[in-house]
Amino acid sequence: MPANQRVITRADIIPDADYAKVRKERRAALLPIKRLRRIELGPVCTLYFECFDTMMFQVQEMLLTEKGGEAQIPDELEAYNPLIPQGSELIATVMFEIDDPVRRAALLAKLGGVEERFFLQVGDARVFAVQEGDVERTREDGKTSSVHFLHFPLTAAQIAGFRDPKTPVLVGCDHLDYSHLAGLSAATREELARDFA
Repeated sequence: MPANQRVITRADIIPDADYAKVRKERRAALLPIKRLRRIELGPVCTLYFECFDTMMFQVQEMLLTEKGGEAQIPDELEAYNPLIPQGSELIATVMFEIDDPVRRAALLAKLGGVEERFFLQVGDARVFAVQEGDVERTREDGKTSSVHFLHFPLTAAQIAGFRDPKTPVLVGCDHLDYSHLAGLSAATREELARDFA
């Protein structure tokens, strides 16, 4: 399927009973891919770059665990299809992962608007993320959500730079209260480049 036409359809979904039989093997096959798509950014933030395979697994998992049957399928497709890159973008689920609820609440209270401060840097070009959908992730009191869904739209020149091993590629956040950068390994770049058309 062309990268700019990747969507999960009803025809892609297998019945829960059949999925349960292959679940362990599918999870094992996906783990190496997910490892390459996981980028730690600073001490408590992780970006999980999504793709067709990660979203297909997520849909099947939701159907299996929630047991909503046929009626649940349209909602899952509506929720997860927008997180599949469409050929000229990368898409990440961003999570602030802090076990202690007091520390988590204190940090999130300082990070209002953080979803607007994530970026990819390809060479000298900085590409700021665009938030998925119209759900506001920062409340009026300035507290942000611990989970964000972000699109990184790239131009053709930026995609070419991303694919060029000589061009440095970083992911970062420049929020005043959470400013961090992380470089992408060659293996991660090769994996994420599969998202481009």
